[in-house]
Amino acid sequence: MSTHPSIVIIGGGAAGFFASIIAAQNSPKSAVTLFEKSKQLLTKVRISGGGRCNVTHSCFEPKQLVLNYPRGGKALLGPFSRFQPLDTIEWFNKHDVDLKTEADGRMFPTTDSSETIAQCLMEAANESHVKIRTLVSLTAIKPLESGFILTVGNDESIHCDRLLMASGSNTKIWNLLAGLGHTIIPPVPSLFTFNVPNSPLSELAGISVEKVEAKIQGTPLKQTGPLLITHWGFSGPAILKLSAWGARLLHEKAYKATLQVNWLPEMSLSDLKEMLLRFKISSPARLLVNEGPDKIPRKLWKKLAERAGASATLRWSHLSSALLQKLILELSASEFKIEGKTTYKEEFVTCGGVALDEIDFKTMQSKKIPNLYFSGEVLDIDGVTGGFNFQNAWTTGFIAGKSISV
Repeated sequence: MSTHPSIVIIGGGAAGFFASIIAAQNSPKSAVTLFEKSKQLLTKVRISGGGRCNVTHSCFEPKQLVLNYPRGGKALLGPFSRFQPLDTIEWFNKHDVDLKTEADGRMFPTTDSSETIAQCLMEAANESHVKIRTLVSLTAIKPLESGFILTVGNDESIHCDRLLMASGSNTKIWNLLAGLGHTIIPPVPSLFTFNVPNSPLSELAGISVEKVEAKIQGTPLKQTGPLLITHWGFSGPAILKLSAWGARLLHEKAYKATLQVNWLPEMSLSDLKEMLLRFKISSPARLLVNEGPDKIPRKLWKKLAERAGASATLRWSHLSSALLQKLILELSASEFKIEGKTTYKEEFVTCGGVALDEIDFKTMQSKKIPNLYFSGEVLDIDGVTGGFNFQNAWTTGFIAGKSISV
């Protein structure tokens, strides 16, 4: 092998780009070539965060950061001690891109444009002399004693000393890796919204509640956070986190389950009872469906009260003990039948990929095949929404890029 290895990177997304830049900067005399099967580079970067690009999250403690990964958190603890969101911020800052933090911790470029991030990465790759080839698919990998022979495009053969897979969720690539002896954890969707075709709340589409507790009935799965009512069912951070942590279980259930929503999770059952009785005392002449808890939007309260059995003409003074109990149940454990899923906007995330115990996370190198490296979603790692999947890409891309260029 030459002193300066030839490096091939498969995948023109965030992880592949970042790894290629780091590798080329770390070993300027190495030939670094990046292959992307589609025409467009950095597709997810461009569409993330509604076109603003949720670059990372302002969680700067690795032990807390890993809690946002339903799969891969434990494996990422070491890597996050070497490259975490603070390092991401610093890297982009050095490349003249400033990031800002929103109230929920998500971080975006100050321009609010994903093109700022895409152009920064493209320019850094160009300045580092990364060779980029688009519309080229990898069709075969043949390991040699020193390096690999790759078959790409129309039977073109390429020799490289080191190979990095940053191919994301790609069944064809996973099949190639399985053929080399790697274990592939079967992929299933993560980060999706819930379809509730017969939802009694569908006419309230667009209404959000700041904090609910959402549970999958009959399982330990539960998440707290904002919830959004949609035309097809439910979305919002609480639902997306629930779908991520429950990705495999919900897949096994064919996305049929009962969603239980506590609309006022910070109140105990006795607190709810006391609150409702206060309404009976303070607003006896008011219609029950028109006067409800401050934290619940008025139209939603009306629907929940009707579900509990309150008529449109019932006044608070006529609240019975039976209806009181039904209102408490509706507020603390509303039930809705999930009958399927919908991809969250265009930000599709997959749970599954190359088994993590087959990777050395100090270098991101395969434990099975020398000189084969990995970064990003090709691995069985996925985070919840909020910039965590990109941080996985930056971190694993950084470590792989450093290691592959040594």
